[in-house]
Amino acid sequence: MIRIEIITNQSVYSELIENLEACIPDFLYTVIPLAYGRGGESYKLGDSTWPETNVMVIAYAQDDMEQKVSQVVRYVKLKFPTEGIKMFVLHDKS
Repeated sequence: MIRIEIITNQSVYSELIENLEACIPDFLYTVIPLAYGRGGESYKLGDSTWPETNVMVIAYAQDDMEQKVSQVVRYVKLKFPTEGIKMFVLHDKS
């Protein structure tokens, strides 16, 4: 079992979800719609100084889904190279 965390700029969130659902029909996930923080290039605080925000997508899946999700994330990153999209995978060691 793995935990997948995808943090993305709000501007590409719908594109990411559309592609995940189209390529992986059984992909189940939870969305945290307002994720504030600091990325490599700027802050995402949702205020008048730093108006952008991020979205966090969390999914628990079988190990074999990692490659499929990674391919979709890579595709979206290639399509939007200047938008921040990061994927993290945590593996269950028990």
